[in-house]
Amino acid sequence: MALRLRVFDIRLIIALLIGVYGLVITIMGLWFTSDADLEKSAGININLWAGLGMLVASAAFLVWTWLRPLAGPDESATDDDEESAEASAG
Repeated sequence: MALRLRVFDIRLIIALLIGVYGLVITIMGLWFTSDADLEKSAGININLWAGLGMLVASAAFLVWTWLRPLAGPDESATDDDEESAEASAG
């Protein structure tokens, strides 16, 4: 019987959180930045750049997860462990 084992990957949670925050900050930088805010930051739209940076970081986590997925326990090793446990119990 072949079981497909799934492994919890924290990189997906991190990518989701950074991506949501990045999207919100990017929207704030695009539509809700006033001239007074730009004057305080020497003409640099900090919210826009920080949000875009967070979106890039989120994408990097997603690419990392896709390129280097976590490996679950080997199915043959799991079967061997069950067989040895049954042999020692019997």
